[in-house]
Amino acid sequence: MKYRYVAMEREYGSAGTEIARRLSELSGVPYYGIEVLERVSKKLDIDIAEIEQYEETATNSFLYSIYLMGRIHSGQDGRLSNEGQIYLEEQRVIQELALQGPAVFVGRCAGNALADQEDVLRVFLRADKKLRKKRAIEEYGISRHEAEAVIHKFDRKRSSYFEANTGRQWRDLSNYHLVLDSGKLGIETCADLLWKIMKE
Repeated sequence: MKYRYVAMEREYGSAGTEIARRLSELSGVPYYGIEVLERVSKKLDIDIAEIEQYEETATNSFLYSIYLMGRIHSGQDGRLSNEGQIYLEEQRVIQELALQGPAVFVGRCAGNALADQEDVLRVFLRADKKLRKKRAIEEYGISRHEAEAVIHKFDRKRSSYFEANTGRQWRDLSNYHLVLDSGKLGIETCADLLWKIMKE
């Protein structure tokens, strides 16, 4: 297998979890999304809802990112903010799961957690906003009048969290090996392409 790991970042409504699930079925490789949060929740004895709240309020500051990265790499996390401790634990969980074998990771700056691995395929999933709005309404149960605000909220949250914890722009294409438009290609084609790249 050329790539043992896939690290996905995704726009809200671009079907990241569905693509990861399909890729997992094709490859026999497990995928992790909410499971990372569940493990962090148990380790830190914090509710998942509380973790998500901390993620939403992550400090979007490059200076904070430099400070956080320095403390993480030196193993000094005792005085980190709650957001910093959660991020550090998420990174540890991703690394622990990666030690168990090939895996697909959805979100949570997984590409950063696996930065020392050479066999990681970093992917960004996007889709047209009209299609994402349709998916939010029809598949995620978001009301029609709230859909656009929900998309904006989650994209902003993911962007801020990524930028606060890596010091890089979430939508900067240089962060990724591959950008897929799931609206144009469809879930099955995206998963098929990723599996083909992983194994060749």
